[in-house]
Amino acid sequence: MTGIYRRYVKRLLDIIISLAVITGLSPVYIITALLVKKKLGSPVLFSQLRPGYQEKIFRMYKFRSMTDEKDENGNLLPDEIRLTHFGAKLRETSLDELPEMFNILKGDMSVVGPRPQLVRDIVFMSDERRKRADTRPGLTGLAQIRGRNAISWEEKLAYDLEYLENESFLNDLKIFFGTFAAVFRHDDINMEGEATALDMGDYLLRKGEITKEEYDQKQAEARKLLDEYCKD
Repeated sequence: MTGIYRRYVKRLLDIIISLAVITGLSPVYIITALLVKKKLGSPVLFSQLRPGYQEKIFRMYKFRSMTDEKDENGNLLPDEIRLTHFGAKLRETSLDELPEMFNILKGDMSVVGPRPQLVRDIVFMSDERRKRADTRPGLTGLAQIRGRNAISWEEKLAYDLEYLENESFLNDLKIFFGTFAAVFRHDDINMEGEATALDMGDYLLRKGEITKEEYDQKQAEARKLLDEYCKD
C-alpha cells in the first residue's frame, strides 16, 4: 500500500496542493519578491543543487535570505554576517521556502518527506541513513515538527528513517498540520549558537567523530558528484 500511495495518491495530492498554494498565495509571492529585491537586491531567488529521490540531483529554489558580501579576497563572508534581520525573519516564518512549491509541482519534491540536504551532507551518511532518499524529499517532514534544525544530525536522520517506515496518508496529514504549529512557534530554526544550520561534515568534525583527512576526502567526493551533474 505504501508504494501505491507514494507513487500515485501522494503525487496527485502534491500537484493539487502546490497549484492551490501558488495560485492562492500569489500576492504573497509577489510582495515577498519585491521586499527581497528592495532589501537584498538581485537575484530574488536563491537556487542550490540538492539530492532528491534516489539521490538524483535537482535544483531547489528559495527566496534569497542572505547578502553576497565578500572579503578583500573575494570570498563570501560568514553566514552570520550575511544573514540580515530581514533574511532571518524570512526563515523564521518559512516564507523563504515558498518557491519550493514549484519544485513540488515539477516532481522534484513532495509536500511531506525528509528535507533535501546538501550534496556535501549525504557523502557523510552511512548506507543505512542514505535510504532516506527512497522517497521524494519534502517541504516539511517528521524532523521539522520535532525540532527543525535545533536537533542533532543523529536525531534528524533517525526521524527521516522513521518517516520512511511509516509513510502513509494519515501520517503525512499529521505532519502537514503539525508544521503550522512549528512555524508559528518561530523557534528551533538552528542549532544553539549557530546562525545557520551546521553541515553534517562540520558537525562530525567538530564532535571529533571524523578526522580532518576524512573530512577533506568526503568533501572531494561531494565536489566530484556536483561536477558530474554539471557535465550532463
